[in-house]
Amino acid sequence: MKSMNVSWTILTLIFISVTISAVAQITLKQGMSSSNVQQGLTGGWLDIVIAVASSFYVWLGLILYALGAVLWLGVLARVDVSIAYPFVGLGFILTALFGVFWLGESFSLIRFVGTCLVVLGILLVTNQGC
Repeated sequence: MKSMNVSWTILTLIFISVTISAVAQITLKQGMSSSNVQQGLTGGWLDIVIAVASSFYVWLGLILYALGAVLWLGVLARVDVSIAYPFVGLGFILTALFGVFWLGESFSLIRFVGTCLVVLGILLVTNQGC
């Protein structure tokens, strides 16, 4: 069993991995929302494949996801998944914030409450004294 202590180095690696994944999500959204991809989605399957495969932002998002996954593998090599995985919840928070500030999406009261519950869950799991 891996150490239950989470060092600042591991926390930093977790935060970077989760942040990269959140940015990847926003980047994929940008790619899929582009006019070229949206136009391609109205065609047949080949048009869809070509439109998606020719999108810079889709490729960038996939590359970012791959980078985030490699960093995440480094996390999993050092701590128990039951300790590391709750931090993935930070991705919900970051993605919501990036959506609001980067894409101009709305952030309602119910989303705020849900986000606060995610934060509470992360705090409860990480402060359990394991």
